[in-house]
Amino acid sequence: MSKSLPGYPAAGTIYRQVYEGGRRVARVLYIGGVGRSGTTVLERALGELPGYHVLGETVHLWQRALVDDELCGCGRPFSGCPFWTAVGQRAFGGWDRVDPREVLDLKRAVDRNRYIGRLAAPRLPAEVAARLARYVGMYRRVYDAVTETTGAAVLVDSSKHASLAFCLRWDPQLDLRVLHAVRDARGVAYSWTKGTPRPEATSGSTSFMPTYSPTSTALRWDLYNSAFGLLARRGTPTLRVRYEEFVADPRGVLTAVADFAGHPVTEQGLAFASDTAVELTAQHTVSGNPVRFTTGPVTLRPDEAWRTELPVGQRRAVSLLASPLLRRYGYPVATRPE
Repeated sequence: MSKSLPGYPAAGTIYRQVYEGGRRVARVLYIGGVGRSGTTVLERALGELPGYHVLGETVHLWQRALVDDELCGCGRPFSGCPFWTAVGQRAFGGWDRVDPREVLDLKRAVDRNRYIGRLAAPRLPAEVAARLARYVGMYRRVYDAVTETTGAAVLVDSSKHASLAFCLRWDPQLDLRVLHAVRDARGVAYSWTKGTPRPEATSGSTSFMPTYSPTSTALRWDLYNSAFGLLARRGTPTLRVRYEEFVADPRGVLTAVADFAGHPVTEQGLAFASDTAVELTAQHTVSGNPVRFTTGPVTLRPDEAWRTELPVGQRRAVSLLASPLLRRYGYPVATRPE
């Protein structure tokens, strides 16, 4: 495991009691970082641990699930998934009682990268705080309902968005812990140049994931990862994990993450993972990389195709733009020749 950034708490520390005021507090392990950093397979592996339940990317619940009715990770449309139907009933008395447009309007008002500076402040203006409370309250009701439905000790939300994590930190009724997932910026940049189909898409949603230029991805990589560094310095319990470490030692990384989450895993609980692969079962996840539909054995590998497939000029540009954080995370800035 890599060392934490300055201000990151040590793994394994218990940050809050599971019960507050006589009620159970939802413990949320929030996976944050840039897309294409291996977060989906990491989330899926965490979902195989006893006492853990994965949600997928709840930031997209309101549009992709409630409006577009895209597929749950179990393969059913969201509206036809028995698990999410039960959650909606517990949380709101049924999903039909939720106005997704209202939630999306609140999201636009408080949950955007441009607002991170404001969300990182010690206090919020009263009007902003009121909107934020309504917005975060929707997530808390979902988290509480999943906790009640499953009895899970830890919920895993792989939304990745830094702005949502900054919103959630304001809710005293959440036990929020952040798993900051990083991958070599060159690998992330190359991955975002490839058009990836979205098998869950419906006629009303996009059928392919977007693509970005390598330099654009490098800037996003800098911005998003820096934001999670700031979140940690503001006191949110955070553990950083490199994708390359996870595929090299999945059992060791999963053990460390479970310790950080406050619900340790035993050797028996790791029976689904070997030194090179994980055995995955179907899980009820909202949105994410197509890997969320994969079941059975999944081989873990570094995936360094970028070393030969990403043109030299683009690779050098990404290295230059991302160099400060590459060094901080232990990646070489200069890469070996093809």
